[in-house]
Amino acid sequence: MRLMLWLALSISLPLGVLSADRATAATSVLLEESPAPAQQPPAAAEQVSPAAPSGAPSSKVWIGRYAEYEEFLRTAVIDRTTVTGTTQRVFFKPGGLAASAALKRDFWKKQDAWEYKLEIAGYKLDRVLELDMVPPTVAVRFNGNMASLQLWVLNTRMLKQLNERNLRAPDSAKWNYQINRAYAFEDLVANLDEAEGSPIVDPHWNLIVLDHSRAFTNTLAQPYEIGTKLNQIDRPFFDRIKGLDKATVQRAIGDLVGAGALDALFARRDNIVKAFEKLAAQKGANQVFTP
Repeated sequence: MRLMLWLALSISLPLGVLSADRATAATSVLLEESPAPAQQPPAAAEQVSPAAPSGAPSSKVWIGRYAEYEEFLRTAVIDRTTVTGTTQRVFFKPGGLAASAALKRDFWKKQDAWEYKLEIAGYKLDRVLELDMVPPTVAVRFNGNMASLQLWVLNTRMLKQLNERNLRAPDSAKWNYQINRAYAFEDLVANLDEAEGSPIVDPHWNLIVLDHSRAFTNTLAQPYEIGTKLNQIDRPFFDRIKGLDKATVQRAIGDLVGAGALDALFARRDNIVKAFEKLAAQKGANQVFTP
């Protein structure tokens, strides 16, 4: 599993230089953050500036450059690889747009295996919703087999790791805005694998969402129950979820997900909308829908 590699890398580096967790350029800084239900950060949590003293840029280097990174991933020459679980980290020839990426194939090569396609579906749905949390992910052919290649994001720490240290972001409003969006997205795609779906965080407390190889199934289950684990959502993102239409989603991911997956996604979408609107009726719209 990729998470074990991230943890090993983070331990091997000084805290001032954050461990490499998938993608390209960015510098580092010590991170802290709130426990998973971000609406209720603990009073005793530490708080430290999110930016490096040198003014480190965000690790989300692909924002506004989506097509550029997608094309690079499709065409870059792979120099070497390392392996962890069913995921390979590939390193490109030096001097390119990115240093490395995560390569995922359908490990057992079953005809009904969809793992690599679902990683791509996660990115494409992120783009439809303008979430900007899933790194660029494309389809490539590697050693004769189709695979997904996802930008490897540098200078990040695992959210789980930060939670265990009882650390929180200095800007709680910005953090809650991000975590609520991420939870709503994971509910929409039914990413029920907690180990695979653990997000990572960069030096500016930007949230990056990874691993959707177990998402986009026919289940109606959702990992973050609205009203308990998820109590708020910003109105613009809620409206984008509510306004999703099947034709747009079909064009984006229809060839990447299994039979019935789109119907299940829209059933979950309807449940998300109804649950938030019910919560707003109970608590008041201003308490549920943020700007």
